[in-house]
Amino acid sequence: MSQPADLSGLKVMVIDDSNTIRRSAEIFLGQAGCRVLLAEDGFDALAKIADNDPDLIFCDILMPRLDGYQTCALIKKSPRFHEIPVIMLSSKDGLFDRARGRMVGSEQYLTKPFTKDSLLKAVVQHARRAAPTTAAGLSLVNP
Repeated sequence: MSQPADLSGLKVMVIDDSNTIRRSAEIFLGQAGCRVLLAEDGFDALAKIADNDPDLIFCDILMPRLDGYQTCALIKKSPRFHEIPVIMLSSKDGLFDRARGRMVGSEQYLTKPFTKDSLLKAVVQHARRAAPTTAAGLSLVNP
């Protein structure tokens, strides 16, 4: 996959209780020019979302305290943040898990371990919707 120039400056949050997954995503996204925000669980993420307004969120499903489904549902119920695309992350690849992710409002489901290409492809696919705009309201991302 060729590295798309339009990822530069995009704020992407990765919510996962695994340090390895957070670090891998941070490296892959950072190399593509994204500004990466990390959170260990849903509670940590909700505070950081309010402070940083990410353009896209990757959210693990199985986490302590507040799981990924609950976290996604809270984001999608928020009038301020409901339009932020959320991509669920899981080591499970079952139909039930994918359907449940859709029911709480996620845009996509990415199976772990993910590759650099699959992660960046998901960002490119959903970043257009969350692309930063200029004062005139024009998208800064090329179609």
